[in-house]
Amino acid sequence: MRRSELLDIIADSPGLTKSELISYLARSTGLTKVETEAVIEGMLGTVQDALELGKKVELRGFGTFYVKTREPREARNPATQEKVMLNRRRVPIFKPSRTLKQKIDQAKDA
Repeated sequence: MRRSELLDIIADSPGLTKSELISYLARSTGLTKVETEAVIEGMLGTVQDALELGKKVELRGFGTFYVKTREPREARNPATQEKVMLNRRRVPIFKPSRTLKQKIDQAKDA
């Protein structure tokens, strides 16, 4: 399947939903949608499990998912201007690879 076929799938939407991704991958791999969904769910679950354990997940040529700890800080509620304290928290981060950044930068506008 070509990029133009992906554009046909997502032409009327602002992005790519999980169901659209499953449809596209099923067509391009020859797997059924059920098989493709199982693979996608398995991959996402594995990435989530690794992040919960504090491990990073590196996909060469795509990017790295990791967890960053944010220290407590004072913030302000924009609606009321009230000061609130944000607790220490762990947040998932995605850092795209140099290759992905270059491909996106060089891509033609759709």
